[in-house]
Amino acid sequence: MTRTVDCVVLSKKATGLEEAPYPGEMGERIYQNVSAEAWQSWLERLVMIVNEYQLNSADPRSLKTIEEHMMGYLFNEGDQGSAPEGFVAR
Repeated sequence: MTRTVDCVVLSKKATGLEEAPYPGEMGERIYQNVSAEAWQSWLERLVMIVNEYQLNSADPRSLKTIEEHMMGYLFNEGDQGSAPEGFVAR
């Protein structure tokens, strides 16, 4: 049976994720409140953020930046979440 969530990103009921996509409390919060569709849109934004800021996922400072953007994008928390300043889609 497909589970649904009240997606905080899409502001509607939508198909939920099959499992927590991130470790710890943050992953559980995402699992409970973010739809599979919204998570996919975050992953697309993540590629842009990693490329624009030239982040390295093995670097703890980069992970902090990624988490800040993730919380901003998914939960509208903090100062991050928007596309990088000056970003122009091609």
